[in-house]
Amino acid sequence: MTTAAKPKAGLEDTVAASSAICYLDGDRGILAYCGYDIHELADHATFEEICYLLWHRRLPTRAELGDLQSQLAACRGLPEPVVRLIRMLPAANPSNASGSPRAASGGDSIDALRTLTSALSHYDPDAGEHSPQANARKAVRLTAQLGTLVATMGRLNAGGGLIQPDPVLGHAANFLYMLTGERPNTLATRAFDVALILHADHELNASTFAARVAAATLTDLHSATVGAIGALKGPLHGGANADVMRLLLEIGPDAAPDKVDVIIRAKLARKEKIPGFGHRVYHTEDPRATHLRQMSRELGQRAGQPAWFEISQRIEALVKAEKNLNPNVDFYSATSYHALGIPIDLFTPIFAVSRISGWTAHVLEQYANNRLIRPRAEYIGPEYPQRYTPLDRR
Repeated sequence: MTTAAKPKAGLEDTVAASSAICYLDGDRGILAYCGYDIHELADHATFEEICYLLWHRRLPTRAELGDLQSQLAACRGLPEPVVRLIRMLPAANPSNASGSPRAASGGDSIDALRTLTSALSHYDPDAGEHSPQANARKAVRLTAQLGTLVATMGRLNAGGGLIQPDPVLGHAANFLYMLTGERPNTLATRAFDVALILHADHELNASTFAARVAAATLTDLHSATVGAIGALKGPLHGGANADVMRLLLEIGPDAAPDKVDVIIRAKLARKEKIPGFGHRVYHTEDPRATHLRQMSRELGQRAGQPAWFEISQRIEALVKAEKNLNPNVDFYSATSYHALGIPIDLFTPIFAVSRISGWTAHVLEQYANNRLIRPRAEYIGPEYPQRYTPLDRR
């Protein structure tokens, strides 16, 4: 028996909400924020402009952008109890940017980010306030603080000292500065800024939908964000770019082209998924991959590591020929982050550093026109009615 129309598995192609934030056309490879094509935004905008666009549905004036930049700078610091909590949590224990293991006590960076984001709610000046104005301030504060959280986690996990954000630097430059202790050059800053732009929103992906479902109960913005981070942790959503980099490290930077082919063909023969390929929505190339491919090439050359890009291109050509799959946003972001000196265990948390802009935009949109999200399920259990059998007769 059924109680509703038969759904598609995973709600594929099911329209679950109306939104003015993000437009996707998987057949034509189009991604647009509030009507602005992602290619134009990646070429010309900054991440701060994208935040304003997602929150207000229009690009800011110079004065409005300056005001937002000032707000972000004022909010970027972390409460001291949260810094202490970072030091108390188990450190992540994957490989660092060069591939060598770091001594640590175990744990996972995305787990830490989930816990720390929840902790931030206790120290938020607007805690307990749920007005549109308070929620807008929380969105700015969370966007500013998540970048600092992730950079500080990486810095302390690598054994470095705490670095306070520089109010003169923008969001992308501040992240790299707080992580590495060095002021990034223009190419690194712009590359990371573009990466943040490309990851800022993607319609009703798993984490964004999780945030909206939570927000529909009228829970607070921090709780909705924690739900989104929990969804992001799942390997079917976040983490593919980390797996890409681990695959490349397995192959090695000195691998000959025929060795690359042998390894990839063997994995395909074993029905193993090659990370960073295919997408649930796009039936052509992921438009974000177009920019990240070029970024990977330029950063690799600047870092003196062109081999990673060359191997990536070899893998892309082979997977395209064998499986007719295109690279998605994760494939070339892996080598881009690696060239910037970012450790692998931060790849998924960095997704949140960008996507917090989209998560908060969707939560604010949900609040503004809320109805509790309560879908139905197709019942496939035992036939109704079943009769209760007394315990001594079973």
